[in-house]
Amino acid sequence: MRIIELAGMGPGPFAAMMLADMGAQIIRVERPPQGPPSQRKSAILRSRRSIAVDLKHPDGAAVIVRLLGRSDGLLEGFRPGVAERLGVGPDVALKANPALVYGRITGWGQEGPLSAAAGHDLNYIALTGALGAIGEPDRKPVPPLNLVGDFGGGGMLLAFGFVCGLLHARATGEGQVIDAAMVDGASLLMQMFFATHGEAALRGQRGTNLLDGGAPFYDVYETADGRWISLGSLEPQFYRELRERLGLDEALFDAPRDRSRWPAQRARIAEVVRRRTAADWDDALAGTDVCYAPVLSVQEAPTHPHNVHREVHIDVGGDIQAAPAPRFSVTSPSPPSPSRAVGADTREVLGSFGFPGTEIEELISRGVVATA
Repeated sequence: MRIIELAGMGPGPFAAMMLADMGAQIIRVERPPQGPPSQRKSAILRSRRSIAVDLKHPDGAAVIVRLLGRSDGLLEGFRPGVAERLGVGPDVALKANPALVYGRITGWGQEGPLSAAAGHDLNYIALTGALGAIGEPDRKPVPPLNLVGDFGGGGMLLAFGFVCGLLHARATGEGQVIDAAMVDGASLLMQMFFATHGEAALRGQRGTNLLDGGAPFYDVYETADGRWISLGSLEPQFYRELRERLGLDEALFDAPRDRSRWPAQRARIAEVVRRRTAADWDDALAGTDVCYAPVLSVQEAPTHPHNVHREVHIDVGGDIQAAPAPRFSVTSPSPPSPSRAVGADTREVLGSFGFPGTEIEELISRGVVATA
């Protein structure tokens, strides 16, 4: 699969990285560099080639359209209408290649009252109910990095939809437009909380429910040395083991789903956990059915024995990055390659698409394309 990625930020590059990790040939189209180009260290730009095309040049769009004629798909993350103004919108692209999958990612979607408004991950997840559900009671909502909007509800949703489109195109020869929106994806990630009417639902204010830190047996606790551990003893058998290993034999803990007891239960668990260091708790609880894990920093996670054994993190050009996922028993992807400088592959890529060498040099001389 050969896919053209029109350079953007956040969810679009993340979707392209996922596809590249699985073996797609991603060609990232970027603006010509201003000044001397340099090798970048960007984890989500790994495993694709880079060409520099000035889409504001009168002949820039024509170069992209020629590439699309011999490609399987295109990814873009512009605000609605921008790709059309640049001359590389869906109508032009699908006319050049009727089997093309045209993947688009925005925050609000291609249409709707907010579609033309600016926004970021925080705004999109705010509108879906996700942001309002995360945080401690009676305190402000806590932004969960940009995992829910940009990456989970954005990039992953686009990658999934894009593969569905590729399967359809391969079976029928018919291309289409994939409209991925972060408000759609973040809402989809919240599906259980919209649809469930049992104890997993968000019935009260944030931080007071079963899965949002409200339940004392599903929360994080500070240790004697100022570190944190996570306890997730939801099911009865795991809760029983939690009680046994922490010595919680008081009658207070006989009714785990009695919300009126949760404040007192939490205070007691916090008191017990603070008596020992994080290393002590790791020795006592790691690998047990308590459902336990230490709370690690981004720097510490790659060195944890479980992550090391599974090679969850790998070295890519001297940087520690997350390995491609998921795992495959037969078609394991090749190791990722480092990100490339802007325009590093312009000549090679255009040549592979049938551009004669003399034309490539002429395009460079006129500033339509650039090379590193």
